[in-house]
Order: sequence, then structure tokens, then C-alpha cells
Amino acid sequence: MTELPLVEQRPAISDVAQEELAAWLVARGEPVYRASQVLGGVHRPAAACFADLTDLPATLRTALDGGFRYSTIVTSHVLEADGGLTAKAVHQLHDGQRIESVLMRTPSRRRHAARTTICISSQAGCAVGCPFCATGQAGFGRQLTAGEIVDQVLHWHRTPWLALGPDWRPDARDGHYNIVFMGMGEPLNNVEPVFAAVRLLNDPDRLGVGARHITVSTSGVVPGVERMIEELPQVNLAISLHAAQDQLRDELVPINRKWPIAEVVAAGRRFADATRRRVSLEYVMIAELNDTPELAARLAGLASGWLSHVNLIPLNPTPGSRWTGSAPTRIRAFRDALRGAGVPVTVRDTRGREIEAACGQLHAQLAGRRLPEPATKATTEPVAVGVA
Repeated sequence: MTELPLVEQRPAISDVAQEELAAWLVARGEPVYRASQVLGGVHRPAAACFADLTDLPATLRTALDGGFRYSTIVTSHVLEADGGLTAKAVHQLHDGQRIESVLMRTPSRRRHAARTTICISSQAGCAVGCPFCATGQAGFGRQLTAGEIVDQVLHWHRTPWLALGPDWRPDARDGHYNIVFMGMGEPLNNVEPVFAAVRLLNDPDRLGVGARHITVSTSGVVPGVERMIEELPQVNLAISLHAAQDQLRDELVPINRKWPIAEVVAAGRRFADATRRRVSLEYVMIAELNDTPELAARLAGLASGWLSHVNLIPLNPTPGSRWTGSAPTRIRAFRDALRGAGVPVTVRDTRGREIEAACGQLHAQLAGRRLPEPATKATTEPVAVGVA
């Protein structure tokens, strides 16, 4: 990916508040109601540039094109894997920060509908510092805005992977459609923009993604979970637990030193009790570290007796990591121990290994390591995404 100069500082329309846009429009002789019209239009998948907002006068579209960038994303480098079922993008923002998003398709199978999941980032980098995570190793850049979060989803709709046309609506075609805040960053350390982005994604006049098809993941920011109970009760919660004993979790998920396992699990239980939404406990499987029978028993104790589900994740090792993923036999034994204790448990599919699809890995490549050869749909040159 060739480095580009930072773009000139026109604001991106997806980051402009409605009141600010209304004032800009009134100053140009346009009615106030045009502000909601413009913002509704730019958050619809079918519109890839201001010229596509055909319900607006041509003169206004031209003025908008001169005053604003259409997207917060300047360029995207996309790689494809799993025979086209997985694609990962590194997006470059206006200030040179890079973030990642992933699109994953699951074909329909007997008794299971097709499913599309878009995994998005909430921060450029991450300050939590989990040592097995490439994003954590890279450090923290900055918070993302609501527009920068939503534009990751819109990116996929404006490319061949999800270009579904003007009448498309999530949840109504091609099976289930999900958005997960499981990319770069800790979403609940960026609460206001993340909650604003969820509301934009859920808005029926924009993308219209059902709240129950949106999942916010956290490494254990307890105050943020409490706010979700009050403000986003229909959104799903996932907790990145990764260890069932505090001393080990202090090492794997350093935020545990502030909010230890007992407090995190208690917050998850409060969320489940208040919302009647099942909480997912994410658990990355690291060989001979957190995959022992003793820890399986501890995890079963934490997950029993309330509306929870354990999701076991085979580790996708980062370059230079001192750890490797658990052997399939150990994962099966761990899973079976949980099932034997009556705990609902699944093992996550391994996807995108050839494009290093774990959080932060492709970003790290673009910062220095050699890129794998891109697939047919991908490009080794920067691709402008919605740049006005």
C-alpha cells in the first residue's frame, strides 16, 4: 500500500452534526429539513457519493461535494480469503491512522440460514494491551468518531462484497446480518461515539440494522456494561474473558487489575438479568496456558446458573508471540468439560488465517511486514472509498 499525503481538511459529512449541517445549509439558502435528508442519504448503502443523492437538487449536491468529504475513509487495502467467504480491509483515515474491518460470510446449511457478519473497530489501536493481540502490541492511536465507525460498515456495501442495490435492507435478504464491535480497540473505552454509532446503524431511515443483530464486545469495562443496561438493552454483549483465574487474567487481559473477574462476571449477570439477552463469554485458547482441566472447571463455575454462553476461540498467533493456539484435542476436551457441567459452549470457526485476519495483524503488515499476495478482488494499490 502506497503512502498518500494526508487529505485536505474538509470535514467528512458522516462526522458532521445535524445542527451544524443545518446551519451550513441555511447559510446557502436551503431549508433546514435538508439536513436530515442529506445525513439519511449518506448513511444508506446504495449511495456511494453525493451525486447518488438524487432526491437533492443538483446544485446542492455540487455544493456538498465542494464542502465535505463523502467518507471518513480515504483509502482501503482489501484481501480475500476462504474462497471469498472472508475479506479484511485496512482503512486509512484522514490523519494517517489505520483501522481494520472484516466481512465474513457463512453459507446456508441444513437448518441454518446464510449469515453475513461485519466486524468493525472502535479505536485506532488499543490501550488494553493484551499480549496475545496484535492490536494491543501496536499500542493506542486515538478514539474513533461515530462516523469513522459507521463508515467501516458502509465500506462493505460500496464494494463488490455487499453491493446489494437500493432496495436492500438488513435482516430481510440473504439470511442473518450481524455487526460486531470486535475489531481494533475497546468499545467501552470509547462509549459516546460507539453508542452514537450503534444508534446510527440501528436507525430505520439509515442502515436499519436490528439492535439484536449488533454485538458490543468488551474486555471488562464494568461502568460501560452498566451504561449498556440503561441505554442499549437490546444490543448483545460479549465479554472477552480469556482466563478463569485472576492472576492469569492479569497477564492476558491487563484491565483485569482494575476490574477483576468477579466484578466483570457480576456485571455480565446484571446485564443478562435486566435485558434477558444472553451474554457471550469469549475465551481464546492458548496452548498449555489457559486450556487446562482445572481452568475449564473454574470457567464452568463462572458461566453456570445464568444466561451465558462460552465461545472458545482457537488462538491466531501474532508474529513473534511466545504462545501458540491449543491443539484440537485440548480444545475438544475443554469444550466437553464445559458441556458436561451444563454450560452452553461453541468453538469459533477459524477464518482468514492466510490474510492474518485477527485484530491488528494486517495493520501490522502495512506498517512493515511483507503483505501476502492479494486475491482477485483485492488490490495492492490504494482504492479510494467514497472520496468526494
